[in-house]
Amino acid sequence: MRIRERVALVTGASSGIGWETAVLLAERGAKLVVHGRDERRLAELSARTGAIAVVADLARPDELNRLVQQAQAAHGRIDLLVNNAGLGWAGPFAAMPQRDIAELSAVNLGAPIALTRAVLPDMIERGYGHLMFVSSIVARTAVAGEALYAGTKSGLDTFAASLRMELRGTGVGVGVVVPGVVDTAFFERRGRTYGRRRPRPLEPAAVADALVRAVERDRPEVYRPAWLRWPVAVRGAAPATYLRLAARFGGQTEYGQTE
Repeated sequence: MRIRERVALVTGASSGIGWETAVLLAERGAKLVVHGRDERRLAELSARTGAIAVVADLARPDELNRLVQQAQAAHGRIDLLVNNAGLGWAGPFAAMPQRDIAELSAVNLGAPIALTRAVLPDMIERGYGHLMFVSSIVARTAVAGEALYAGTKSGLDTFAASLRMELRGTGVGVGVVVPGVVDTAFFERRGRTYGRRRPRPLEPAAVADALVRAVERDRPEVYRPAWLRWPVAVRGAAPATYLRLAARFGGQTEYGQTE
């Protein structure tokens, strides 16, 4: 999809991948609405890109609805939806508080589905639009210690793939970005820092660049880094072998995040 003059809504834009995606879209001439929970950072982003900033908690349906209403009112339509916002939580699932389960599930899976449902009918009617989802390598490889995070990202992954099949011929594109470790504040917020030597974290700008190019070229999926396709292929072709390798090398307990 051509980005110039298109209206884009980017969630989770207070930092990281969302921030960098908003900057790139602005540089390509998009009209922006950016979402986040950090009012100060959103104000900085708005000043830099000319975006309309909306602070909202996506775990709350009333605030999610307000985000949609304000985004649509700003420019009359939404041509590109970037579902980037996400939460993490690290530790044994059996110890995860029920409140955190509900919040993480709502933000990572429920909110993208609800936002997509809100903007999709108009895209179909106009005959153009694009939906982008920021997934994670753990959606495709599984991970110990982040079961619910991996599960919500896997659900998002399958939702996006199914939508792409469903929307074929409508003019509405659907794509997924599958990042590995990215140098953002995600790990601190989830409660466990990233302490491994390898793989080294990517800069969020590299993931954002892949995302924007995927929109422009209507690519169904893109991995960053590209070699992440290999563990996914091994798991699909030889799941028992993959599990043995994951156990031997400590699993992929540190991979993948969004905002």
